Amino acid sequence: MRGREFWMKDLYSFSHDRSEHEEFYAKMSQAYSKVYERLGIGDITYKTFASGGSFSKYSHEFQTISDVGEDKIYIHEARKIAINEEVYNDTVLKDLGIEKNELVEKTAVEVGNIFTLGTKFSDALGLNYADEDGTAKPVFMGSYGIGPSRVMGLLAEHFSDDKGLVWPENVAPFKVYLVSIGGENIAQHSEEIYNDLIANGVEVLYDDRDIHPGQKFADSELIGIPYRVTISDRMIENSTYELVERKSGQKNLLTREQLLAKLS
Repeated sequence: MRGREFWMKDLYSFSHDRSEHEEFYAKMSQAYSKVYERLGIGDITYKTFASGGSFSKYSHEFQTISDVGEDKIYIHEARKIAINEEVYNDTVLKDLGIEKNELVEKTAVEVGNIFTLGTKFSDALGLNYADEDGTAKPVFMGSYGIGPSRVMGLLAEHFSDDKGLVWPENVAPFKVYLVSIGGENIAQHSEEIYNDLIANGVEVLYDDRDIHPGQKFADSELIGIPYRVTISDRMIENSTYELVERKSGQKNLLTREQLLAKLS
């Protein structure tokens, strides 16, 4: 996970006061946790206490446990929180009501962060609002970021095997890798299935190259698309299609109706 490139999805909040900010801050924390759950890494991603710098006592990072991580964090597994090494001290432990023997040391990758900025920038820029009695007051700011490029790199590292990538369905470039094996008759059936899937909102990568089937299968596993659908002469004779799940390798022979129902 080394490298200087770090793209960010940034969001800023502007609140009347600290109380309103903290309410929104808690909602953003929950939203970020839900993002990581949908990416399939919710169980190994921890809201981590970190330095707030000149803005606040603490900020929060979202750290995902990984052998390729460069950060060291200390996890309280029961409370699903962690402490970054940079603020791992007795004061923080006391603030959180945690004992050192309750923590487990892990390496992790930072995949997001949320900060309380307070009024530092609004004071400097004169960014004010008028309250109920017309008094000008500075807005209370917060900052929230997710690193898409770092998250994708982590997912590629975490969800892979000796055959290649294994993309979680929510971020896969396609849901289905469609493989056609046979002549013109099979090509026609494949086009029909392709169109049926597209019509049902399923994203499909259709491999109609004139190469050995084994190469198509190997490429589908290398790319890591969640499902592979294979159409061949033998299967058409039995009015079935082979569906293979990339993650588990489970294979099923399904009718056209079953296939569309499963993937839609």
